[in-house]
Amino acid sequence: MQMDNQLPPKKVPGFCSFRYGLSFLVHCCNVITAAQRTCLNLTMVVMVNSTDPHGLLNTSTKKLLDNIKNPVYNWSPDIQGLILSSTFYGFVIIQVPVGYFSGIYSTKKMIGFALCLSSVLSLLIPPAAGIGVAWVIVCRAVQGVAQGIVGTAQFEIHVKWAPPLERGRLTSISTSGFLLGPFIVLLVTGVICESLGWPMVFYIFGACGCALCLLWFILFYDDPKDHPCISISEKEYITSSLVQQVSSSRQSLPIKAMLKSLPVWAVSIGTFTFFWSHIITTLYTPLFINSTLHVNIKENGFLSSLPYLFGWICGILVGQLSDFFLTRNILSVIAVRKLFTAAGFLLPAIFGVCLPYLSSSFYGIVIFLILAGATGSFCLGGVLINGLDIAPRYFGFIKACSTLSGMLGGLIASTLTGLILRQDPESAWFKTFILMAAINVTGLIFYLIVAKAEIQDWAKERQHTRL
Repeated sequence: MQMDNQLPPKKVPGFCSFRYGLSFLVHCCNVITAAQRTCLNLTMVVMVNSTDPHGLLNTSTKKLLDNIKNPVYNWSPDIQGLILSSTFYGFVIIQVPVGYFSGIYSTKKMIGFALCLSSVLSLLIPPAAGIGVAWVIVCRAVQGVAQGIVGTAQFEIHVKWAPPLERGRLTSISTSGFLLGPFIVLLVTGVICESLGWPMVFYIFGACGCALCLLWFILFYDDPKDHPCISISEKEYITSSLVQQVSSSRQSLPIKAMLKSLPVWAVSIGTFTFFWSHIITTLYTPLFINSTLHVNIKENGFLSSLPYLFGWICGILVGQLSDFFLTRNILSVIAVRKLFTAAGFLLPAIFGVCLPYLSSSFYGIVIFLILAGATGSFCLGGVLINGLDIAPRYFGFIKACSTLSGMLGGLIASTLTGLILRQDPESAWFKTFILMAAINVTGLIFYLIVAKAEIQDWAKERQHTRL
């Protein structure tokens, strides 16, 4: 009989196991949804008459783009902004409801149907644009809801599928897909628009999502105990390691206890801080490159994609490294969480503050830009997974609330950065990165003081456990 849930009963396959395969499947879901969400950012350039004040297309562009392959619409900048932001609002409003219901209803069905809906809506965006702009906005808003379900409900998977000593690597494999998706979009969207036309971007990513949806329903099961293909040894390994953490019955949410819990606040404020720096180092990268390096749009797209690529690599390595520290008993769980959170907050701040001083060095800017964007992925082994340590049975709900907090941070950061850039062009980037550094340091101090890694009393199984 296994008394210590941290030690497996026997050695089972690691990387070539079913739980790793399912993590990679979730990774692919995140790649597709992130690609479907961000591809419009680039296709918008060729979907409208022009992005320059005079509305003129140069001769080389005319040769490449025709109205058959690339239909053009008269959308004002305000309408374009509304279309681009509509997905965000759908994503926001669904967070808390999904966080609650993901612990009650089948995660397999929630993610599967949401992925299918997002993919079908991606296929419908080109014809919707031909009918009218209102239909595009509706498609994007509903798509945001579907992608919010996929992005939030998936964290409930790790409650039943991720052994405590493998949480870092399994969650980092799956969530790193959010970084690989934008990288792929930035790399291939321009080529597809030029050769096949912008509608094909939506058809390709939509079709990939539909195909992946079929694989999802075939391969994924909510509980390893019910999966017909998993080996007996791996099934015993997973269930025995989680026996004291996973309950067969869902208890009512202890909202008051959560609101009073400092470790929960540490996760929420830490997520707010992460999103603040993440939005600045990714959303404003093309603008920073344009204002400092003065390269053409194709080179800008390539350089802007590099932080996503290295962030994806860094995220996967962080998961491996954090679990290595735990399995070898080098560091405690809380030490690992604080170490990687500190790295994920401090390194982007340091590299970001250095960027304005490197204006004369092309390679220096590129290297520090990549490091500023990629090192934030250290948080995948820290604050972004910490909710699973303190309350595994309520992880979905805590993750939803903290993500909502993070989105608020991202919204404030993007708005404030826009105001700074508009009012003070001379020292705008310095002020932007100094403010980011101040937010990161403040958030880190709070996290280091109050964060915990043991299951909280209000999240433990109550006395009437099982019959």
